[in-house]
Amino acid sequence: MMKLSAVIILALQVPILAFTPSSRVGSSRWVVMSGENSDIVSRRNALAVGGLGLAPLVLGTKSASAGWLAGSPEVLDPKSGTIDSEILASSSVQDSLKNVRRYQDIVKQMEQAMIQNDQVDLGPAVRESFDFSKIRYALNNVNSALDEDTQRGTDRLIRGVIQDLAELENANLVKPGNPRSARKVEILNRKLSKLCKSFDDYLKFFV
Repeated sequence: MMKLSAVIILALQVPILAFTPSSRVGSSRWVVMSGENSDIVSRRNALAVGGLGLAPLVLGTKSASAGWLAGSPEVLDPKSGTIDSEILASSSVQDSLKNVRRYQDIVKQMEQAMIQNDQVDLGPAVRESFDFSKIRYALNNVNSALDEDTQRGTDRLIRGVIQDLAELENANLVKPGNPRSARKVEILNRKLSKLCKSFDDYLKFFV
């Protein structure tokens, strides 16, 4: 965990803009609004090319509540899931499982960063830490340890995680030089909580 925090700190330290409160986010390298929208558009295009069909979901205003997929009929109770212990124990799947847990830890760090400074720009951290193709690979690789019936549900949870990441990136956007309004702060905090729960719903199958 210390190594993870060090990576986050070294990757993201950028001077903050004048409108930001005087206190920074500890020694963390979260930064204030940078307006790098072109990178985000490219990432959304990558999602569409990947066949996820998330474009309407990324820009939609009526996003689902936290854990919206966990209660759907296709998602089994984690206690009812069937796991192939041999596949789960493989080095490849274990590495992917560690990565998924690491992604969730990063989201929790973002939540703490928002508590310390609600004007922090999470965009650089999202782009630096969350490569959609790598996240998809990690989630799908871990998913291979489950039986087909369970996978039909966890596949939906995986799509939920990817959607939540895209929504988080969108919720983080503000016009350059403008502070984040109280409503935008509330929305961003809600997206972080939703994403953290989506990871949690998925990881419950592998406790």
